[in-house]
Amino acid sequence: ASLAAMFTDGTAPGTNVQSLWRTARNASCEAKGCQTGKISTAETAVQSNTSRDAAVQTDQSKDAVQDFQQEVQVDYTSLLSFLQRVENAIIKELSKNWRSHAFDGFEVNWTDQNETVLCLHTLSHPEAQDQKLQVTSVSWNATGSILACSYGRLDSGDWSTENSYVCTWNVDRRGLNPQRPDLVVDVPSSVMCLAFHPSQPSLIAGGLFSGELVVWDTSRREDPVIWCTGMTDDTHTDPVYQVHWLPDAKHRNHFQLLSVSTDGKILVWKEERGGRLALAKGFAMVAQQIPRSTQLKKFTWGAAAVGVTSLSFSHFEPHVFVAGVEGGYSLRCSTAAETPALHGTGSSVPLRAPAELAFSPHGGPVYSVSCSPFHRQNLFLSCGTDGQVHLHSMLQTQPLLSLQLSKKYLFCVRWSPVRPLVFAAASGEGNLLLPSVFCFTGDVHLFDLEKSSQKPAVSLRQVVDDCPVYCLEFNIKQTQLLAAGDATGTVKVWQLSSDFTEQGHREMNHLEQLASEVMD
Repeated sequence: ASLAAMFTDGTAPGTNVQSLWRTARNASCEAKGCQTGKISTAETAVQSNTSRDAAVQTDQSKDAVQDFQQEVQVDYTSLLSFLQRVENAIIKELSKNWRSHAFDGFEVNWTDQNETVLCLHTLSHPEAQDQKLQVTSVSWNATGSILACSYGRLDSGDWSTENSYVCTWNVDRRGLNPQRPDLVVDVPSSVMCLAFHPSQPSLIAGGLFSGELVVWDTSRREDPVIWCTGMTDDTHTDPVYQVHWLPDAKHRNHFQLLSVSTDGKILVWKEERGGRLALAKGFAMVAQQIPRSTQLKKFTWGAAAVGVTSLSFSHFEPHVFVAGVEGGYSLRCSTAAETPALHGTGSSVPLRAPAELAFSPHGGPVYSVSCSPFHRQNLFLSCGTDGQVHLHSMLQTQPLLSLQLSKKYLFCVRWSPVRPLVFAAASGEGNLLLPSVFCFTGDVHLFDLEKSSQKPAVSLRQVVDDCPVYCLEFNIKQTQLLAAGDATGTVKVWQLSSDFTEQGHREMNHLEQLASEVMD
């Protein structure tokens, strides 16, 4: 009973507890402001009251001041006597320097130094490659910025009916697309050779498989053809393998167009109204009229035409040139020749016999010749199907040097425009050879005779497989550039190292020494 009394049910009254959290939160949400007391500002400046210049100078003796201020005494009588004594000797030396050719062709190279040879561009025209066309020729324009190439076929195929192309690229233009030429010209016949005009950068001449010549103006996009020979009695009957812009002796700064062909003719064309190229004069290679001392192989003495494959003019005698022929010989010729040619076919102008001297032959047809731009004795190079390069002087029939560069054909050889001992050769096994008088087979070989005559300084790859390199040209304006075209339809622009673009101070003497030693 006592426990029940202790634990009974009941209800306690409720109570309220005020929330401190809500009060604090509401207080924090009230808009309040806070401002410090007003800040006073003032501007002031600091300036020294006085200024003074000061200098430090070592003491100078009175004697030194007097010596400095004293007028220099000149013995004019003795000076005049000295000048009179040495006058003749000085004039003699100045005259000797004036007549000297020690620095002919030498130019200071202000461009950046290139330590290695690099491939700057690999250019191609996809449509030409789809047709499996080959690069038959390359040429730089007068400014050195535009490179042109011709597409055709040199190995096999129906050349006469197959369309081809002439393409140009501006290698100095930013954003160059190597597979998109700046200009593409469609040509109805295979283009075998190209040559930009020497002074007009937009004009380029081409020789076709059909025997025709065409001149294009690359500044005219719609209709670039400005002159052509058409098919006439004067037109070549065989493919044209080289074109050359020939200075017109009668008109200053005017050029005529020269062409060579395996029909045995060397023809000079002049422009006429209506866009027509007319024959101005011509020459014919006839076996009977080539010097008897070195009779051509495979030709009997008769009126058989000798096919001309290449030509190069002397840089020192404008009327003298060297022609390479299918019989394996290089021939010294002259545009001043007057002997009538014994040629049976008709022509609108009399054809003359230009050959004056035949040089020791190659073992097969000569494909390329190149005259030295440096040597006054008219050194020239020749190459052909025997894989050899011959170095000749026009003064003797035997070669100064005979170099076996390849086991296959050599299609092109070119002297360097800046290095007297450097030349380039394009081989039939996909090799581009750049020697200084010596070279051996490989990929792309650069030789420097001053360093070594037995091994290349640099070897480069032109093509991946054994495809021929058909053509190459140095850039005479941007002398570090060399372009080479091959059978894959590709043109590569190589940047040469400074070793191959800067002439040594005694290099000309070295070349003279080489020529004189062998000739003696």
